[in-house]
Amino acid sequence: MDIGGFKVGDYVVKDEAGKRHLVFDCRNCVYGASMSDDPHCRFHAIAILSEIEADLIICAEVYERVYDEDQTKLLVEAASLRQKFNVQSVWSYKHLAATQSECEQYLSSRHDTLVKIAHDLIAYDPLAAYLTLLNEIKVEKTKMRELGGTYLNCTRPYIQTLDYIRKNFEATNLIQKTLDILTKLKEVPATSDIYKLILEAEVKPSFIGSRLLFKEIEQLELLDEYSVLKSNVQVFKHPNRTEALYFVNPPEYSLPPEQYFVMSKTKEVVAGYQPGKISLSTVAKSRRYFERIYESTIKDVARHYNVKLANEELAELAEIVARYTVGYGILEILLSDRKLTDIYLDAPIGQKPLYVVHSEYGQCQTNILYTKDEAEGLVSKMRAMSGRPFDEAHPVLDFDLPDLETRTAVIGPPLSPDGVAFAFRLHKTTPWTLAQFLDVDFLNPLAAGMISFFIDTQASTLITGSRGSGKTSLLTACILEILQNIRIIVQEDTLEIPVPYLKNIGFNIQRLKTRSPISVSKTESEVAPDEALRTALRLGDSALVVGEVRSKEARVLYEAMRVGAAGNIVIGTVHGESAYSVWDRVVNDLGVPTTSFKATDLVVVARPIRFAGSLKKTRRVVQLTEVKKHWVDDPEREGGLLDLMLYDAKKDNLELMEDNLKESELFAKISRSTGLTMKQMWEDIKMRGSAQSFLVELRRKHNIPKILEAENTIICNNKLILLKEQDIRENGKIDYNQVLGKWKYWMQNNFLQDFVKAKPSAPKKG
Repeated sequence: MDIGGFKVGDYVVKDEAGKRHLVFDCRNCVYGASMSDDPHCRFHAIAILSEIEADLIICAEVYERVYDEDQTKLLVEAASLRQKFNVQSVWSYKHLAATQSECEQYLSSRHDTLVKIAHDLIAYDPLAAYLTLLNEIKVEKTKMRELGGTYLNCTRPYIQTLDYIRKNFEATNLIQKTLDILTKLKEVPATSDIYKLILEAEVKPSFIGSRLLFKEIEQLELLDEYSVLKSNVQVFKHPNRTEALYFVNPPEYSLPPEQYFVMSKTKEVVAGYQPGKISLSTVAKSRRYFERIYESTIKDVARHYNVKLANEELAELAEIVARYTVGYGILEILLSDRKLTDIYLDAPIGQKPLYVVHSEYGQCQTNILYTKDEAEGLVSKMRAMSGRPFDEAHPVLDFDLPDLETRTAVIGPPLSPDGVAFAFRLHKTTPWTLAQFLDVDFLNPLAAGMISFFIDTQASTLITGSRGSGKTSLLTACILEILQNIRIIVQEDTLEIPVPYLKNIGFNIQRLKTRSPISVSKTESEVAPDEALRTALRLGDSALVVGEVRSKEARVLYEAMRVGAAGNIVIGTVHGESAYSVWDRVVNDLGVPTTSFKATDLVVVARPIRFAGSLKKTRRVVQLTEVKKHWVDDPEREGGLLDLMLYDAKKDNLELMEDNLKESELFAKISRSTGLTMKQMWEDIKMRGSAQSFLVELRRKHNIPKILEAENTIICNNKLILLKEQDIRENGKIDYNQVLGKWKYWMQNNFLQDFVKAKPSAPKKG
């Protein structure tokens, strides 16, 4: 059966997150694939909507036109109205004229008019049907006034029917929207122009599932704009929402139709090139290989179909095809935005846009509506690449994406009853430095100097805080304060610390990867954290960094700390909100004896702060606390926790607790092991803090953020250490002010010059 040139059956209804998607296959259609441009397309949709229910309409050819729920409802209304008029037979004789014989002469023409309006025209151009109706009402009322008498009596039923049809039309959103438009115009435009306003489709490539939403963009305040992988990223503030909006507009969503066609054909050809069970690192390394294959295929396809493409267009299309075959699809753009820290796709996939956490703007809702099919494809890719199971018996898949410096956790039924969900944690590709923390007021110069001093003097340090407080970032900054002539062993269950980068800038560092704590599937190849830690302690005299102290490895760690087997320095992170909560967790939750916990020298607490109840969270170090040794059961009740610095939110400052320093056992311990006096220790701390602060001053003065990156701060730190060593050799002691002065002179006259020369000069005015 044909309906206006279409074959019934060239559509399918898909369920996506509880929404019914009516998808038309328009590839072989003799007409267009646009509801706004082609009346035949509207006729087909309205005819089908008379028989089935749908929340969304998609017209698919080389690219897809997506009509959202509001637009689909407009066409559903037209279909329902047509059905209603048909059931009521509004064109039957009783609705056309009075029953007197003299009225029969009007029946035929009125019947034809109503059939045209309420049955034929409404099926493909409901706006034209409404406008035709208004004109008929106007004509009939004029005739009734002019002719009166018999004509008036004969026409009353007809005019009532016309008014009834008009009221039904005007009760629809379709006509209400049209009337809103018409009131703003001086003359009535063609209905095709109105459809272009109210039925403007979202356009996307047919081989990409995700939809991009750009509604209400004109009423948003632009906060930021930048580019990621040639995609435009905009961050907006919404006048009525507490979270910011993160909009991404990739080039693949705005290409010419002929390029969509070439890409679609290319993807069909190269479908067999997709990798199977190979490692993630292999895929990352071979990405360029696949892009070269795709570029060659695109060139052949374009030549075959006589589509002209420039070389740069070939390369861009190859990158896009690679993104949606061997890559991670549209997620790859978000995973490459290093201003993001987290990406979340909640179940059921597709019910609402995915959301992200931005390092500057906090939680943001994106304009990306992911699909169930894409999610299933992504799970299959991750399962194949990781070699791990993911099913109802193993509903958790947790591993790292080393090519994107990202940790991912996937959950599914029965753990997630609404379907598959994803959480991605993006790691900073370069480690945070103390100078960078100073630059964003995460801590102050004195705290930076104190942390650097305690790391250098081998104090066992635990960094604590809630998720997102910055504790892992602070841990990486602490690693940078370890002398480069000391070997470091890093143990992590998720690869967050940028060990390869640290190796490249001169650190002697070995990484151990342990079993994930949240994985339901325990493979034989994964080593438990406590077993890995025992191995680490046998790998020689080394500083030990534990990515996070979570479970049984805590006992092993503290045993090592007590007997001194861990080597020079021990640093780790643990979830908590204060120094006391760290003791409570380590002792009461993780089973470490209180006597062993005393091996901890220092607890550093980080916390997100909401100033004055603001929506924005700002990360701050709020506490530096020494763990004293002479207490028995409860460190807080017995004075075993000595605050060295405490944060005052009113002043937004981390303040030194000078009176508490008299009770410090840690400074006395360091004095005994180094021979430094209290005065010398404080001069050292202040010198370190002043050096970090000077780096920030140079960054701000010359607007060169790279100065504060680890590859450069480590050079500066090493120079300060060497100047100290030189002072000891020449004078037998350190003049801290003199060393700092020499270092600043070197910074300005040697180190800084390379940056100033490399920085592009501002264009001359005029």
